[in-house]
Amino acid sequence: MGQPIVIAGAGSIGCFVGGLLAAAGRDVRLLARARVAGEIQAHGLHLTGFDGMSVTLETIEMSDDPAILGDAGVILVTVKTGATRTMAELIATHASRDAVIVSLQNGLDAIEILRSALQGYDVRAGMVPFNVVPMGEGRFHRASSGDILTEAGQPALALGVPGLPVRETPHVTGYQWGKLLINLGNAPNALSGLTLVNQLSDRDWRRLLADQMREAFAVLKAAGIQPRSMTPLPAGWVPSVLDLPTALFRRIASRMLTIDPEARTSMSYDLLAGRRSEIGAFQGRIVTMGERLGVPTPLNRAMQRLVLQAEDKGAGLPGLSVEEIRRSAEEQVDDRVDEAR
Repeated sequence: MGQPIVIAGAGSIGCFVGGLLAAAGRDVRLLARARVAGEIQAHGLHLTGFDGMSVTLETIEMSDDPAILGDAGVILVTVKTGATRTMAELIATHASRDAVIVSLQNGLDAIEILRSALQGYDVRAGMVPFNVVPMGEGRFHRASSGDILTEAGQPALALGVPGLPVRETPHVTGYQWGKLLINLGNAPNALSGLTLVNQLSDRDWRRLLADQMREAFAVLKAAGIQPRSMTPLPAGWVPSVLDLPTALFRRIASRMLTIDPEARTSMSYDLLAGRRSEIGAFQGRIVTMGERLGVPTPLNRAMQRLVLQAEDKGAGLPGLSVEEIRRSAEEQVDDRVDEAR
């Protein structure tokens, strides 16, 4: 396609993806908030990775004016779920009906919002498996591995460039559900205050993650949903692998995923920055489905409540223990039993 690629809502993922596309010679424009645009104008755009990758762009076209959407051939939506409806309205107002809209967002709420709001557009789902850490002064660091997946369609978009593998698939929804299950780990990581590596090195934390995922699998089974895995390990096996002794877990996990030693989840960075997280699109989605289907989700409900409390408090990472989170889930069960009497 000869028309520009516009990154709609260029935060961490958007700047990283857009920067690598621009470095490979694609015509890329960032629709970014003034704060992000100001950082890049002052310092350039610097992209690094856990694998030693380093790319610097001194300049990249960007604006906080949504009119930049006007001549886009492809629009990559990278805003958080809560901002999706507003971005959809901007796209409907400014973008051509011929533009292909691709959601590179977490969860499944965002793509549903885009499709509802942008009827008549070619709207495709996508899944970004890795996380990107904002380092300040225009620096963004990729802290884990994985290839982007996008929904197959015509025309094929061929978005992959060096350092950024992108594959099209007809099964993107199944992979999105698989990613949502992994994203359930965002909340306990944020609540713990630990790095991902340190958390995954602790068997008690892994068992908490596994029990949370088992609740979610029960919900998905009741809904008739089959999640897909990005790794050779089937999605349904993940809780059992998390339960393994640490030495064996490390041996298996190292073959499937690479994580920067200092990496935390995006929800951790949200709490540190005093931002609202996407907890509603992760645990919130599972809790709501569980209520509708009659499947109990006490751990997911507790995680959601504790993250919302941390957001309201605005004091950063709570530093909770496994025991405190499990106790919160048990107390919620007791409260709901009392209410039912």
